[in-house]
Amino acid sequence: MDEQTNLIDELREHIQELEDKLVALRVSRRVLMNLLDNVGKEKSEQLFIQENQNGKLQKSNCYYAQTIMYQNSYIAKLEEKIKIFSNLT
Repeated sequence: MDEQTNLIDELREHIQELEDKLVALRVSRRVLMNLLDNVGKEKSEQLFIQENQNGKLQKSNCYYAQTIMYQNSYIAKLEEKIKIFSNLT
């Protein structure tokens, strides 16, 4: 009878240990899920910021490209005028 009582007590202790481990695993899982959720949110925010910044950079790049094209056209016209005046003299 003592052996059975000891066995039952040991099994109860083992069950309690397993239940404690299960609780700890659940807590760990919740922590990991929260971390993953936070990382996902941060990634989305960074992506949004980078997409906006990319759009702004593309607009300014387009503006500068148009300015350079205008300046090149102006320079080409001036060079053509210089050639015309050179040929006259």
